[in-house]
This record gives sequence, structure tokens and C-alpha cells, in this order.
Amino acid sequence: MEKSCSLLVHFDKATPALANEIKEALEANDDSLKIDAMKKAIMLLLNGETLPQLFITIIRYVLPSEDHTIQKLLLLYLEIIDKRDSSGKVLPEMILICQNLRNNLQHPNEYIRGVTLRFLCRLNETEIVEPLIPSVLSNLEHRHPFIRRNAILAVMSIYKLPQGEQLLVDAPEMIEKVLSSEQDASAKRNAFLMLFTCAQDRAVNYLLTHVDNIPEWGELLQMVVLELIRKVCRTNRGEKGKYIKIIISLLNAPSTAVIYECAGTLVSLSSAPTAIRAAANTYCQLLLSQSDNNVKLIVLDRLNELKSSHRDIMVEMIMDVLRALSSPNLDIRRKTIDIALELITPRNIDEVVLTLKKEVVKTQSTELERNGEYRQMLVQAIHSCAIKFPEVASTVVHLLMDFLGDSNVASAMDVIVFVREIIETNPKLRVSIITRLLDTFYQIRAARVCSCALWIIGEYCLSLSEVESGISTIKQCLGDLPFYTAPEEAESTDSSKKQQPVNSITVSSRRPAILADGTYATQSAASETAMSVPNLVPGTLASPGNLRSLILTGDFFLGAVVSCTLTKLVLRLEEVQPYKLEVNKAVASVLLIMVSMLQLGQSSFLPHPIDNDSYDRIVLCIRLLCNTGDDARKIWLESCRQSFVKMLADKQFRETEEIKAKAQTSHAQPDDLIDFYHLKSRKGMSQLELEDEVQDDLKRATGEFTKDADDANKLNRILQLTGFSDPVYAEAYVTVHHYDIVLDVTVINRTKETLQNLCLELATMGDLKLVERPQNYTLAPESSRQIRANIKVSSTETGVIFGNIVYETSNVHERTVVVLNDIHIDIMDYISPATCADVAFRNMWAEFEWENKVAVNTIIQDEKEFLNHIIKSTNMKCLTAPSALDGECGFLAANLYAKSVFGEDALVNVSIEKQVDGKLSGYIRIRSKTQGIALSLGDKITLKQKGGS
Repeated sequence: MEKSCSLLVHFDKATPALANEIKEALEANDDSLKIDAMKKAIMLLLNGETLPQLFITIIRYVLPSEDHTIQKLLLLYLEIIDKRDSSGKVLPEMILICQNLRNNLQHPNEYIRGVTLRFLCRLNETEIVEPLIPSVLSNLEHRHPFIRRNAILAVMSIYKLPQGEQLLVDAPEMIEKVLSSEQDASAKRNAFLMLFTCAQDRAVNYLLTHVDNIPEWGELLQMVVLELIRKVCRTNRGEKGKYIKIIISLLNAPSTAVIYECAGTLVSLSSAPTAIRAAANTYCQLLLSQSDNNVKLIVLDRLNELKSSHRDIMVEMIMDVLRALSSPNLDIRRKTIDIALELITPRNIDEVVLTLKKEVVKTQSTELERNGEYRQMLVQAIHSCAIKFPEVASTVVHLLMDFLGDSNVASAMDVIVFVREIIETNPKLRVSIITRLLDTFYQIRAARVCSCALWIIGEYCLSLSEVESGISTIKQCLGDLPFYTAPEEAESTDSSKKQQPVNSITVSSRRPAILADGTYATQSAASETAMSVPNLVPGTLASPGNLRSLILTGDFFLGAVVSCTLTKLVLRLEEVQPYKLEVNKAVASVLLIMVSMLQLGQSSFLPHPIDNDSYDRIVLCIRLLCNTGDDARKIWLESCRQSFVKMLADKQFRETEEIKAKAQTSHAQPDDLIDFYHLKSRKGMSQLELEDEVQDDLKRATGEFTKDADDANKLNRILQLTGFSDPVYAEAYVTVHHYDIVLDVTVINRTKETLQNLCLELATMGDLKLVERPQNYTLAPESSRQIRANIKVSSTETGVIFGNIVYETSNVHERTVVVLNDIHIDIMDYISPATCADVAFRNMWAEFEWENKVAVNTIIQDEKEFLNHIIKSTNMKCLTAPSALDGECGFLAANLYAKSVFGEDALVNVSIEKQVDGKLSGYIRIRSKTQGIALSLGDKITLKQKGGS
């Protein structure tokens, strides 16, 4: 059994000669040398050394010292040394220190008395403590409060010893008298704590006798009172009424810590609406009054718990919770919004949306460092509100559309995605949204936002006026054609300058240039003229065409989107425009735009030529306008919208399923063994009740509450470290607890000899670190011993633990070494499936620098079966919607995502193709921020991808 430790200091400098150096320094007359030597001795003892030869030296040369630092170090030394022998009896030499401790308890210096009393609180040896009791009791009436408060704690610790009640029979009565006359707040708190711990009935009587004075007591004493109330009410719930009155009176205490504890205690003891409402009000007041962000986050966690168990009451407090948005911290704002979104009802939706709108306007008027991120958060919240309650969409959509030109691309993207969803789900708003979108389209500066806005224009411009406005707006944003002029002869330079189109790329005339060798040559310089578009419709375009600027930078994907949008608008114009002449004009102008894009893309004046995909899309649009069939028209004008509607329905279905999954509670099966722990509903438990269960939870995590199933699982995870023919057999059970690994190693001596100085020496490879130094053991013939080793984990990486067992026998003086099998720590123990937005996935994919590319090599011949096998093997979640994986086309591409316990993101893209012979080929790409997770996950996939295992 491991010993409890009240002091831990890491120290690596351990050499055989160090003990002699310490001894010499302790024997010197220099106090500074003694202080350094005592510190080194203490650190060596804490790290596993015994140093028995130093005890007598310390008794002779350190004990008589009057230096306060030396006396403090001496007490630390006495605290950590072994005071009992192997049979459990107190060592005889420990009696030598009793006289010194008695002298310290009567010392004229208050500090010496106080630290000695504090030291007695850590002594468990009755034989040492018993002679000191009269001196301890005399300090209860000392004039200095520092000594009195430590004397009370010393009395409490002595009373709690196995024979303490016989040593101090009248201790509770004595402490109760001290409590009645004590004036110091800390000493009074310690006295009440002693009664609370050792004589609960006396503490309760004192509390009820002075119930009117409780609000005037100090903060420390009030905290102990709350702890006593919790304990009493748990054991005797019938008396909760009189104690709840005390708690409510403490809700107005000046100390915020007391107020916080009062609210928590109130929630744990009562589920009455008035009590819950009082606690929620208290939390909301703390949320506004406290400046510490950590405190606010903790209070928000408590409000979140109240939301889960008392939602009806928290719905009334939603506006008070939203006041926390005044904090500039993004984490607080995010958590506040998350809580508020789950408390929205038809009765408060208008107030919530109004508050969110005001916050959005604030982000526009103030310049803060992370304003764009906060605005994006608000946009997503408003989006969620509008989806749940469509009637509020009309009040927010036009406000948000002002942010389409936001410099924060993510925020603008959220706005346009919100607009796209609202325009489909709210048919009544389509006309007003399209009108507003066409009016503000010129403000958009991001290519991705432009692409989404163009898709909306192409799909939802239905009437004649909307179609014509859409075509006109796009033309204005593209500017005059062509986008550039071809090189002309030198003699026509002047005329070309006069006739060149505005906002186009022109090539100046050939003029002489002096080369490095001094000769003359001609050169062509591409220059872009001033970007201004004349003859614009007032109020529609006040700056250069945004589409033109983006296309001239080489963004031909946007050019392809423009072509597709214009094609849809022209096809719809054919249906709504009765005059064929107007339709032909529109077709000709759109064809001219597309041809100009192709001409620009194939020119040598841009840094990159047009890509093949964009080229093919633009050519397809040209062919479609030249020869339109009914089938093609149906695909372009109807199928795109149907796919979008299906995507929205699939998204809503997945969200509904996730809500159902969260709402489901696990139940014990009828034939399971009865476990009374399961009979207590955890759903209605408060945070304080859960804290009371922590000890049991820890025992379960470490395997102390093992049942038959747990034993079977443990047997399956045992790793054999040595062979059956080795003189020492060892096996290990590996337990992974997030940030550390516990190795429970069973070592069995299979020989007829006693093994001396047996040591389990371990070493690690990877981001693993041993915490403890190995200890030596003596193992009797054919006996066994449990050795526990703790290893810290700092990142998600496949690590290896290796080592050996070293021992000596009485016959052979040489050390024998048994090499252990390696223990491989699986990366899957640290990875758990997670979800993230598609935009966030793409951003991380672009930012992360580590990529591991694994070629597909499997016997599986079905694409979906292989994908499911990879998901199961890597413990990741597929972000690609199931509807997107339907059908049989011979290709499959899916994105997987997981998060480690260290907060690391793991991104995987699976791209596979079915060959003619039925085999699968392709690549699995892994990206992460750190090298370890990319390599380890790649090794895992390589090992598991073949299938059948």
C-alpha cells in the first residue's frame, strides 16, 4: 500500500558522495551550510533515498539550533522520515525528538510554537504525541492568535488518532469553551471545524444557538457552517427547513465566496422553485459583479447545470444570463450564447434576438481585436434562432446582410450561408432578400462569399424584373469588356491609349529598353488602368467591380461560377421574357463575357493560366446557351434546387438524431447484478452531489470496484513481459487515464531462492516520461509482488515502454538481468470521435503543416465497407453526410475528424476509386498540427487498412 505524502519536491541530483557532503555540512558551525544540507537531505528522502546515517547527525548538530529556517527544515525532515520499523513499532530513537518538541511548544518565540503545532497535525504516532499533550493544551490560551489557531488544529488531529479519544476525553467540551470566548476569525473557524469533524452534535447546537449572529460571522466560519449544513441535511433530510433559512440569510453576505457556496448548497438541498430561483439569481449577480474571467466561466458552468435540471426556471433568467455578453472575453461570450440558445422559447425569442442584434451593431461601431470572431459567433447564434423560429427571420436577415462585405471572411461566409438557408425555408422573404442581395452585392469582397451569393441569385431570381436585375448587377460588377486588349503595333500606341476600355489590362507599345550588355531591345509592359466604371446607375456601384477585381487576380473558379449563374439567368429569361429579341441580346452579351474570360485565362498577362476545370465549365455554359435542350434546362433550373433542399433536410434530420441521442439515457439490463450506485439517478444530481461521488468514481476508474465483466476485461488487457521459463515472471496491466499511464506489474519469483535488490527498471520512447524512480525490493522464494509505475503523457503519439528486471541472489553476487517485452501505447486510447463545421475543417486543412499520405492497400472491394473499416479502426467520426455517400459510381471521398484528450485535431481525407479488376486504389491523407499524431495515425491506418482483422 502506498504511503500518503504531504510534501513533494522533485530532485534529480543523487550521487553516492552526496550523503557524505551533507553530513559534513551539517556538522559545520555555519548556519547557511546547514540550511543547504537540510534541503538536499529532504529532497533525497522525497525521491526514495533512506539516508539512515544522517539521523543521529541531525539530532546532535541541527536539533539545538535556534535559527528559524533550520527549525522549519528540521520539522519537514521529521515529517517525511520513516518513524516505524518493519514490524510497525515506533523506532526507539524517535523518543529523542520528544523533548525538543516539548521545548518548542514552550518556546518564547511565537513562530517556533506555531510551526511545531502545525507539525503535530501530521504526526500519526501516538507514542510521540502523548507526552506533548499538556503542552499543546496550554497553547489554547496563548495570547497570540497564530498559536491558538494551530493549537486547535493540533488538538483536532490528536483527537482523530486511533487512540485519540482516550488521550483527550474532554477535547470537544474544551474546544466549545474556546469557541465561545474566541475573537480571532481564523481560530474561531478552526474551533468550529474541530467540533464539526469530531463532535457534530455540539457544532449543530452551537449553530442553532447563535443562528441570529451567523450573518455577522467571518467568511471562513461561514464556509464551515455551509459545509456542516450540507453534511447534516444529507444524513437527516427531515430537518432541511431550518437550515435552508440560514442559507438564504447568507445569500446577502458580503463575501462572494460565501454567496457562491450558498447558491450551490441551496441547489443540492432543495428543488423548490423559490430556492432554485434564488440560486440562479445569485449566480447571475456573481456573473456581473466579478471581474475574474475564470470565476465567470465557473459560474456559467453552474448555470448550465441548472439549465439541465431546472430548465423552466432558467428560461425566466435568460436575459440576466445574456448580460454576460458585456464581457470582452470570447470564451465567456461563447458559453453564454450556448446556454441562451438552449433556453429559447416562443415567449422570449423576440427579446433574445433583439439583444443579439444590438451586439452585432456594437461590433460594427467598435474596433476590438477579435471583433470579427465575435460577430461570426453572433451570426451563427441568430442563424440558429431563425431556423428554430422562422417568424423572427424577417427581423434579422436584412440586418445581417449589411455584413456581407465584412473583412472577416468567416463572418461574411456565415451570413451568406444563413441567407441561403432562410431564402429556401421562408418563401415569403424571397423577394425582399433577393432585392437586398442585388443592392448590396457590390460590397462583397471575398471570392467564396461571392460564389455563394451568385448561386442564390441564379436559383431564386424568378420574375422578369429579378432576372434582368440579376444580369445587370453581374455585368456592372464585371465592368466593360474585354478584360484586356491584345498587343498592337508601336505606331498605333496613341490611338489605343485613347480608345482602351476602362478597367482593363492593356499592353503598352514597344519601347526601347537598355539590356545588361548595353544593347537595345523592345519590351511589353502590362499595366492595369485606373479602376473606375463610368455611367453607373446611381446607388448601385460606388467602387470598382468586385467581380472584375477578383477575376483579374486569377480567380477563374469564381469566373466559372459567374458563367453558371449567368447561364441560369438567361435560361430563366427565356421562360419569362415574351420578346425573343431581348433574350437574344442577353444571350449575346453573356456569351461575350464568357469568351472574354476564356481569352483572359489563356493570355500570358496573368501569373497563372485558367485551370482545366474552370475552362471546361465555362465552355459547357457556352455550348448550352448555343444549343439548349429540355433535359439540360430541367437539370440547370430544377435539379440544383432539389439537391439543396435534400441537403437541408438531411442536415435537419442529423440534428434531430443528435438531440434524440443526447436525450437517451442508459438503463441497466434486467438480468444485471444489482449495483446500488445505479439506483441513484445521476440526471437529477447537482454538481455538489456529484462531487460527493468522486471517491467512488475514482475507485471505479482505478479498478477497485471490479465486477465479473471488469475482471474479464482486465484479463484480456494483460501483457506478458517475460517468458514462462525465466526465473522471474512478470506481467503488466496497462491503465490509460488521459494524461498519465499506470502500469500494474505483477512480479513472481519462480525460484527457490530469495531475490534481493530486485528492481523494475523502465525506459520510454516518445512523448512519455517516467514520474517515479525505481525502488528495490526483496522477494521471497515463490512469492509475488505488485509494482506500480506511473508514466506521464504529453502528446498524442504512439509510445513504447521497455526495460528489464534486475536482481541479486545470495549465492551469485553478480546482478542478473531479465529483459522485458516492449509495451506499445496505442494512439487510439487518446483519440475520440468529434464533430466540426465544414468551414472549420477546410480552414484547419489549409493551416496544418504536417501531412501523412497513406496509399490504399486492402483486400476489401466495396468502397463503403472500406470507409466503415477505416472509421472503426481509427476511432474517428465521418463528417461527410450519409446522403452524399449514396449511390454507386466507383468513387468515394469522405472527411473524418477526431480530437485527442490534449485538444489536438486529427483530420483525415479518404479518396478511393474502384478499378476495373474490382480492387480499390487511392490515398488516405492525414493532417494535424503536430507531427506525432500524423505519423502515429498513419502507422495505425497502414496496419489496419487491409481488413479482416
